[in-house]
Amino acid sequence: MPKVSQKGISMPESPIRKLVPYAEAAKKRGINVIHLNIGQPDIKTPQVALDAVKNHNLEVVEYSRTEGSEEYRTKLAAYYAKYDIHVDANDIIVTTGGSEALSFTIGSITDFGDEIIIPEPFYANYNGFSTAAGVNVVPIISKIDDNFALPPIEEFEKLITEKTKAILICNPGNPTGYLYTPEEIAKLAAIVKKHDIFLIADEVYREFTYDNRSHYSILQEPDLEENAIVVDSVSKRYSMCGARIGCMVSKNKALIKTAIKFAQARLSPPTFAQIASEAALETPQSYFDEVKEEYVGRRELLIHELEKIEGVTIGRPQGAFYCIAQLPIEDSDHFAQWLLNDFSINGETVMVAPAAGFYASEGYGKNQVRIAYVLEKESLKRAVGILKEALKSYKG
Repeated sequence: MPKVSQKGISMPESPIRKLVPYAEAAKKRGINVIHLNIGQPDIKTPQVALDAVKNHNLEVVEYSRTEGSEEYRTKLAAYYAKYDIHVDANDIIVTTGGSEALSFTIGSITDFGDEIIIPEPFYANYNGFSTAAGVNVVPIISKIDDNFALPPIEEFEKLITEKTKAILICNPGNPTGYLYTPEEIAKLAAIVKKHDIFLIADEVYREFTYDNRSHYSILQEPDLEENAIVVDSVSKRYSMCGARIGCMVSKNKALIKTAIKFAQARLSPPTFAQIASEAALETPQSYFDEVKEEYVGRRELLIHELEKIEGVTIGRPQGAFYCIAQLPIEDSDHFAQWLLNDFSINGETVMVAPAAGFYASEGYGKNQVRIAYVLEKESLKRAVGILKEALKSYKG
């Protein structure tokens, strides 16, 4: 029979979605599954975005421009200016989610067999995008004992070869919630300039930073115009995950010209989602203030409850809405599946994301899980209570 590609066989499964069949089976048995596994906020989408789609006056849903509508890109540039990020519409390509922005970026800067250095644990789909492009991820470990801070810059230096094309970070981080300092960004900027490679920053959680800390973008770093690429998305910012609108941003003209060719191959980003995303830019600051306050409350509750469980170590997130918890178990994949197949309390169980899938290094994260605190506090507290009892019962 015909065979699938080796590249397809090598594509990693999503650690977030691979357990879905077990969760669906649990629900069919009447079990309520509390989802701690996926970053789907329960925060309401801004009404202004919903109304823009509801009240549109289109008679034909036409293709938009390949790079996204000029009006939307111009408004995006104005949005970035509020954060001291100075770009214009021509520095922006609107994409079908941040995922496509990453895909265009990797396609534009790498050839088969090239390498990208990524601090791990990292957003699991970085592995998938790289595999699809025939690019090798070169991981560099950040540790829970250091709260996942940037590894020493000397360790990056050891990994750079003639095949290295970029360093990729997520800031604030998924799955760790780590927020890079301006000093750490400056160190990364210095090394990419020294070796004439790119610095890619996935900045989709920019608005969600805590403890009186602010986000510092690589596009704010001086003299990094030719090296800096930002990947962004409306998914988390406006709780619009299903809109699938993102963008890539860079002042490197040759890069943007190249990425547009990839964008032309998929024709255009979705029209209705651009309408919603453009309208979402009118969302008042009060919306973000309230959302941030809610996430801070959820973070504090989650950490407080997890710290009550013997043998659990938690990385303290400074942004986004995830944390990594190290559990007194050996195999979080098995534990997560067991939770869905064999354990419940009062008809409820929890679904977590095994953390091994957020690492590229073999054997790391086996006793860790990622928890997304995107549920209201009562559900979070109940979920951690179930997790506590499950760890008592679990035999491994």
